[in-house]
Amino acid sequence: MTTPPSERGVSLGMPELPAPDYPDDVRARLEADAREIVDRYPDSRSALLPLLHLVQSEEGHVTRTGMRFCADVLGLTTAEVTAVATFYTMYRRKPSGDYQVGVCTNTLCAVMGGDAIFEELQEHLGVGNGETTGDGKVTLEHIECNAACDYAPVVMVNWEFFDNQTPESAKHLVDELRAGRPVDPTRGARLCTFKETARILAGFPDERPGAVEAGGSGGPATLVGLRLAKGETTAARVVHPRDGGPHGERPDGERSDGERSDGAVHDPSPTEHLSSHDAPQRTSASDPSHPSPATTSDEGTPPRPADAAGPDAEEGE
Repeated sequence: MTTPPSERGVSLGMPELPAPDYPDDVRARLEADAREIVDRYPDSRSALLPLLHLVQSEEGHVTRTGMRFCADVLGLTTAEVTAVATFYTMYRRKPSGDYQVGVCTNTLCAVMGGDAIFEELQEHLGVGNGETTGDGKVTLEHIECNAACDYAPVVMVNWEFFDNQTPESAKHLVDELRAGRPVDPTRGARLCTFKETARILAGFPDERPGAVEAGGSGGPATLVGLRLAKGETTAARVVHPRDGGPHGERPDGERSDGERSDGAVHDPSPTEHLSSHDAPQRTSASDPSHPSPATTSDEGTPPRPADAAGPDAEEGE
């Protein structure tokens, strides 16, 4: 016997019924907020992005009803609104948790431990990428670079930064969120729910006490270019954790905290790496089997250029 298409979940191309409207009281409240948003722009359709955040703050994701509301307010078609809502990843298309936990798995965060954090959180929470825990508290996802590489690996919760994470600290973080305990980001104000975050992104005041004053900023590595552009010459200290820990002493007399054993302070050049995590060494120091062409060998003999032709003295004719 043949199974009808409807039972197989097969679409026959029939048009979808119009989305239901909001209840009258909800629509009246949203219309008042929408008027405030639209009045900020000389062209009303420029208000679409914050309006999508507004409807997302109502249900925790952008529903068909929310897109219909945006279209009605701005005089657009639902197709035009849908094209925008499906383009940007900050707009959720399905129900999600109170806390959007994003683990950066872009290159630097990945090699610094982001991949391990993401894998352990999946196992710890029992969810996959883009899935939500059964209690509706946490939605887990991997995200792209958040321009905080000097704090890698980075975890974001509702777009707030949690820097220098480890699998253990990330698991503790999600446990605190699920338990309903207050959590403070590394930078910025105490977390609020995803719906509350969406309303702030729509352009409405952040009413949390001290939230505005608690804004964060980049670290030394993030801001070094700006400092140099302003002509500032204050020395920054370079950390060398590969050489024995926070206060280990290197063979050249310089300690890993940037000071020398004789009390002098190392003044790095603008080209030196100023990461809060690490500082590079010459290739020959970090990988003796593959010395850099620009580095002198241990015997004091400069290495041959990579493009040098013919055998050297040891190889013979």
